[in-house]
Amino acid sequence: MNALWRTPAGLHTASVRLPVEGELPALDGATGWLNSPPLTPAGLRGKVVLADFWTYTCVNWLRQLPYVRAWAAKYADHGLVVIGVHTPEFSFEHDPGNVRQATQDLGISYPVALDSDYAVWRAFANHYWPALYFVDAGGHIRHHHFGEGEYEQSEMVIQQLLAEAGAGDVGQDLVSVEAPGVEAPADWATLRSPENYTGYDRTENFASPGGVLPGQPHSYTAPAQLRFNQWALSGDWTVDEQATLNAPDGRIVCRFHARDLNLVLRPAGPGTPAPFRVLVDGQPPGADRGTDVDDQGHGEVVQPRLYQLVRQQQGPITDRTFEIVFPGPGVQAYVFTFG
Repeated sequence: MNALWRTPAGLHTASVRLPVEGELPALDGATGWLNSPPLTPAGLRGKVVLADFWTYTCVNWLRQLPYVRAWAAKYADHGLVVIGVHTPEFSFEHDPGNVRQATQDLGISYPVALDSDYAVWRAFANHYWPALYFVDAGGHIRHHHFGEGEYEQSEMVIQQLLAEAGAGDVGQDLVSVEAPGVEAPADWATLRSPENYTGYDRTENFASPGGVLPGQPHSYTAPAQLRFNQWALSGDWTVDEQATLNAPDGRIVCRFHARDLNLVLRPAGPGTPAPFRVLVDGQPPGADRGTDVDDQGHGEVVQPRLYQLVRQQQGPITDRTFEIVFPGPGVQAYVFTFG
């Protein structure tokens, strides 16, 4: 997914004319707001607006977030308003309390429109997470970008629109961000595993014998060997939008090739953390642990969110077998992502 506009090497946006792509649509379809009273196109006239469509478990958006935070901080006094439009993917992301917690945990202080009914998404005719829409001071959409990357170009667009609006001393320096943990850029050179959902309607390469039995409790087994990018369940699970563990001692296994392995997980309920253990090629991860496990692979699902379970630090990136074991029932798994 690429933006329509390019900047040749060494050329700043001051010499590029950005076309008008549309008008900033109404935001009154938002079901609520965080960090701000409701905002309107009329009230934003005279400001440069960056609308960022996100959902808080999306790894692509999480890797974009350090730049959006930095732009919001750097250019607020010059007239930039960043609006995070949170349009949920999974059912638990419709819960305003979960979004509020994620907003706090991720250090988001700019306004957030809760778009639980997809009304703002439809008003923009948007189709992607993440998606950035750049709006000038007259309320015209002048640029967009879908997906990760092109951060320098995006910031130069912000600078150009601010300059057009008469903001002084914006400069041409670009932000430099340090992004630890799950916000770190993917290691694209070694990334060979695509995201994969556990829900029956979107999963691929499911290797448990007999396949998925949709929407019904079933005792699954995992094959002794997985082929590249296959995954499997072991134990009593129900697979619908997600895979839900019905009884103790459930496992999920996956054969992958990437520096990072993440998994969106949800506990059985508030205040009921779900302990787990991660193994890589049958061993504790040690230095290859993700930020949500210790070197012995122990961790806990406390909130519904994305958990980074593996970050390979030792040796070359190769095909590995991931395993996560849950001693108790109730945990839900939604999607594998990699980096």
